Amino acid sequence: MGKATGFMEIERTDRTYTAAETRVQNYDEFFIPLTDEGVSNQGARCMDCGIPFCHNGCPVNNIIPEWNDLVYRGDWRQALDVLHSTNNFPEFTGRICPAPCEAACTLNISDEPVSIKTIECAIVDKGWEEGWVQPIVPPHGTGKQIAVVGSGPAGMACAQQLARAGHRVIIFEKNAKIGGLMRYGIPDFKMNKNLIDRRISQMQAEGVEFRPNSHVGVDINPLTLMTDFDALVLTGGAEVPRDLPLPGRDLKGIHFAMRFLTQQNRRISEELIVDNLDILATGKHVVVIGGGDTGADCVGTSNRQGAASITQMEIMPKPPSSEDKSLSWPNWPLKLRTSSSHDEGCLREWAVATKSFEGKNGWVSALNTVRLERGSEGMQEVPNSEFQIKADLVLLAMGFNNPIHKGLLDGIGVAYDERGNVKASVDNYTTSIDKVFAAGDMRRGQSLVVWAIREGRQCARAVDEYLTGSTNLPR
Repeated sequence: MGKATGFMEIERTDRTYTAAETRVQNYDEFFIPLTDEGVSNQGARCMDCGIPFCHNGCPVNNIIPEWNDLVYRGDWRQALDVLHSTNNFPEFTGRICPAPCEAACTLNISDEPVSIKTIECAIVDKGWEEGWVQPIVPPHGTGKQIAVVGSGPAGMACAQQLARAGHRVIIFEKNAKIGGLMRYGIPDFKMNKNLIDRRISQMQAEGVEFRPNSHVGVDINPLTLMTDFDALVLTGGAEVPRDLPLPGRDLKGIHFAMRFLTQQNRRISEELIVDNLDILATGKHVVVIGGGDTGADCVGTSNRQGAASITQMEIMPKPPSSEDKSLSWPNWPLKLRTSSSHDEGCLREWAVATKSFEGKNGWVSALNTVRLERGSEGMQEVPNSEFQIKADLVLLAMGFNNPIHKGLLDGIGVAYDERGNVKASVDNYTTSIDKVFAAGDMRRGQSLVVWAIREGRQCARAVDEYLTGSTNLPR
């Protein structure tokens, strides 16, 4: 694929960012794309490797070598068709996916991997610019009606696939706008929300109906949907966050990360903030507990709000700066990852545990912490290593446990797995209740956008086969 000797002649080049001091002044996307020629050159680095492990590294099984070769040869339109054949929303994954495909790239064994994520994003962005992305309207309808509850990437992908199969699909969303976590959890500087809006327009033209401000299980009886629709698909998120029940947890100024991030997204979109308290980092000493992507998003948002200082804590030791590829390839490696938000300013603390929260006048003022080290029984406290971190705002970004049970799920009566997620098979995505399906984070637990898209597509195929006895939708 690509140029036969391209991987030996051309170095990896990726898109760049505007300067940190400039980009923190606003919430706009800040990556600087490569030129068409630059993208073509990167496509030329794709090897004719025989077994493209990038296919398996990508949850949606993108046909990466083919569209790398097409971009190298200048056939962008065909590259877009190949990309869309496996991924409904590559402009989402091209911005916010961590790119496990690149870790699995064969070239990554001895060199730097192909810039797959950058090429993917460039293909779909050009497709929109050129007007190539158009609605795909089915020639005839099936007469079947499907309700999809939850409008995140799993729900949107499932709904689009089912609509293209000729079914009438209605998406129910509890919030005022469509998009789920992409709308209300991902900061605008990582993904502009107009990307979601134009996909909504495309899907509406394909026949999908969106009903925001429709909270199934609160405003709408879920049993009504089971009566009125031929199938019901559950694609909500894993919204129950992990807490930190320590002394002082009841102090004011300690919040779950998603509440903080959601508020800022609502400010930018000029939505009403329904909380009775504005959570702002402006002028405050911010401590983010949790070293993952959500924590990094809190760092970037806090910088833009003008925090006095930002400390991000992680309970695990600092990973190595680079992986041992002989041990990790083609799997996702454990190594130090520094995001654009960290580059904007942040103190990162590793192997640190919080013991309690200190407060003044009912508000958090500091964290009492201790350093950890690996021992015979896992992470253990280092003797006499206690220290205190000043904090006016603490954001808990330690991940999520499972979906909310009360209301929708308990109302339907679906069974749960051992982790509290909706129990459903990955073979046909059926739950314990007839004609009720589940996909995405509500089924698998907290995961990536690309996994949600995969499950939404596969679930659509299962629903189509359930309703009609056969299906032409891809798995």
